[in-house]
Amino acid sequence: MTKKRVLSCIQPTGEIHIGNYFGAVKNWVDIQDQYDCVYGVVDLHAMTMPYDARNLQENTTQMFIDLLACGIDPSRSVLFVQSLVPQHTELTWIFSCVTSYGELSRMTQFKDKVDQLDESGGKKNFVSAGLFTYPVLQAADILIYKASFVPVGKDQEQHLELSRNIAVRFNNQFGDYFPEPAPLYTDVPKLMSLADPTKKMSKSLGEKHYISLFEPEDSIRKKVKTAVTDVGGQPGGEMSPGVVNLFTIIRACGNIPAWEELNRQYAKGTLRYSDLKNIAADSLVDTLRPFREKRTEMNSDRSKVNRLMHESSAVARRYAAKVLDDVKERTGLVK
Repeated sequence: MTKKRVLSCIQPTGEIHIGNYFGAVKNWVDIQDQYDCVYGVVDLHAMTMPYDARNLQENTTQMFIDLLACGIDPSRSVLFVQSLVPQHTELTWIFSCVTSYGELSRMTQFKDKVDQLDESGGKKNFVSAGLFTYPVLQAADILIYKASFVPVGKDQEQHLELSRNIAVRFNNQFGDYFPEPAPLYTDVPKLMSLADPTKKMSKSLGEKHYISLFEPEDSIRKKVKTAVTDVGGQPGGEMSPGVVNLFTIIRACGNIPAWEELNRQYAKGTLRYSDLKNIAADSLVDTLRPFREKRTEMNSDRSKVNRLMHESSAVARRYAAKVLDDVKERTGLVK
């Protein structure tokens, strides 16, 4: 039986943190044998917000390495770099012509990104057209591989809905061709900031709020040791957000026996937060050590990485070229 295709992508905007890993990348790794998986490092998307051109290529290569270190296997999945598959941008223009201005103007993430620019001291009078239209590029990323499923969080549902709308409108105008991609929901943990557990873990909050996937062990232990636990005043004696977060980390790392025992201690009122933090730190260190070792190994042979990056992107390019040829024929363009 033919496997359904899954498409998911990540921007090369710095190191993956444990929230990214447990919330998305780990799932990418786990489903590689279940689905026909296509994953991408979308460097063109990274251009929609202010960035340093000198760093983009290095960040893209490093993200490719980091995904390999996490367990993405090019022999089981396709892992491409977006700018090495130019068919994405060509299809974006065609899709722009079947996408309404009104649809794009309603994208809530566009408004959120503009607010981020203002708050970060960005050029208030300059908002790139790319930031406004990048949901169309995102739709092209998905539809050019005729993906059946896209792993998404609740905050990305609107963009996936746009992809479906574009597919329907294209099919109505040019004949049935693109499948309507459906969300692939999985049971993934939501990790919160270590310094403010009422907020989702994010690099934008500052270094003390997150743990990088490749962070040194002593730094991991220091951050977990200083993590906020009780803040007092929890209704009905509920577990405080900081304590919940540490339990979530332990469970996400797969240390279920420790998680169960600590829960029993909490229920009896005998749990010591120092023990909880030590076990959370140990669980993270043990889980992340192989990733760090693999990353170091791969960074020592960049020529091999570069060859693999181009070979895997070439596979994606063959997929994309076939679809773009079909689209050109349907839309009346010269092939």
